[in-house]
Amino acid sequence: MVNKKTTELKKTGQEKKKTKKERLYSKDTKSLCPICLSVIKARVFEENGKIYIEKTCKEHGNFRDIYWSDAEQFKRCLRYQIPGDPINNPNTESKGNCPFDCGLCNHHQTHTMLANIDVTNRCNQRCPICFANSAVAGYIYEPSIEQIKEMLTMLRNQKPNPVWAIQFAGGEPTVHPNIIEIIKMTKQMGFKTIMMATNGVKIAEDFEFTKRLKEAGLLSAYLQFDGVTPEPYIQARGYNALPIKKKAVANLMKVRMATVLVPTVIKGVNDDQLGGIIDYAFENLLTVKAVNFQPVSFTGRIHTKELERRRITVSDIMRLVEEQTDGKIAKEDWLPVPAFAPLEMLFEKLFKKRMSKASTHAHCGTGLYMFEKDGSYIPLSRFMDLEEARRIVLEEVESDRKILGDLRSKMSLVLKLATTIDMSKAPKYFDWKEMLKGVVINKLTKVSETLKQKGMFIGCMHFMDPYNFDLDRVERCCIHYATPDNRLIPFCSYNTIHRDGVEKKYAMRYQKTLGV
Repeated sequence: MVNKKTTELKKTGQEKKKTKKERLYSKDTKSLCPICLSVIKARVFEENGKIYIEKTCKEHGNFRDIYWSDAEQFKRCLRYQIPGDPINNPNTESKGNCPFDCGLCNHHQTHTMLANIDVTNRCNQRCPICFANSAVAGYIYEPSIEQIKEMLTMLRNQKPNPVWAIQFAGGEPTVHPNIIEIIKMTKQMGFKTIMMATNGVKIAEDFEFTKRLKEAGLLSAYLQFDGVTPEPYIQARGYNALPIKKKAVANLMKVRMATVLVPTVIKGVNDDQLGGIIDYAFENLLTVKAVNFQPVSFTGRIHTKELERRRITVSDIMRLVEEQTDGKIAKEDWLPVPAFAPLEMLFEKLFKKRMSKASTHAHCGTGLYMFEKDGSYIPLSRFMDLEEARRIVLEEVESDRKILGDLRSKMSLVLKLATTIDMSKAPKYFDWKEMLKGVVINKLTKVSETLKQKGMFIGCMHFMDPYNFDLDRVERCCIHYATPDNRLIPFCSYNTIHRDGVEKKYAMRYQKTLGV
């Protein structure tokens, strides 16, 4: 019997023939008034090759913001959208007041792919662009070890599958006096991927501390990294932090800790440095395993002209990367998060039980996987037909054949997928058998060490603010904040609406000034 959801996915993933007069995109949604944060009607629509969001608050007037700068790429990514895949045990019940009912509520459409826990709001920097308002709130928010354990327990109890990826954030988590103990506890509770968002200051200054992070079980450092020259740091961080970033990367390399470079991208500040950041990442491939570009989010009231001057979108990042890498990475090399859902469906058939799937909104983020080649790099999509591989996987998922029960049938699927790889274009070290066996037979539990050392992920995730807030995206969010009252709140609604209330409710104490 053919699965209705996967049939829908297959149809949406295929390219559709364009007619001479292709209909312009338009969809009604709900958003927020950037001033009073009340929920208001909004429209996402296409105009002059771009996608905009527009809304009107009865009290504060009309607001219009660019949503994606490239309508063609917007619509291409939309073809990969899949049906929602909610968790089995929501924490709260919707009262029809999204996004204020966050919990996760029973209407949320995506499980937790990555959980955030803010371990402190203290910080050793005073960045002008901090969305968390860290270090200047006037009070200390620092959940106890017991509260953190309760939050971690809630995540491990999520169904149909426990959450396996956690990121400690803040504030600056390295200033927490018990961060090593927290990481050890998290590892003992069964989390496979433990990350920490950091500005890198303490990691750069204290190598012994960096070693202790690694020994405790920290898998990856999510390192704030805004450019390869001093100017972006002076504007975005208030001082030249580049030497600290380079020292942090050096220390992380010494302990062999995987590192993700995380540039906050602001138009006119560092949007000319994207290619340079990718080059720097590959120069440090021994430890840097990913670059995740994050277009800046705007909070508070901002003048329309300033919003237009600084706003940058996902499709801007895709275009700028293509320009700044001389086409080594093209716009078409990027895929949205739900494009990878067929693999999860394959595992669902393999395990014969429901699995969590990447039903994230197609416009939240995009990414690609690349490999080192001849001193440079090449996207996987340049030597592997990912669309054909996706078609083969979906065909297998939808078939009535029970072919995944033995080694021979699994190898048959491996050989089918191998036909999508052009080895004449691939790096010489690329072992397709080992890669595909790792996916189909070993269920991603064993990945070639060569591929680990030579591969890198490039991504872009655009977190929303009150100006481009879209409730359709919120209800499909896959990155959630765990809070001390045992709720899970989507990233964008937490930072736009809920953060202040949660932190004040659980603040340790109030004071006029807050030091590290």
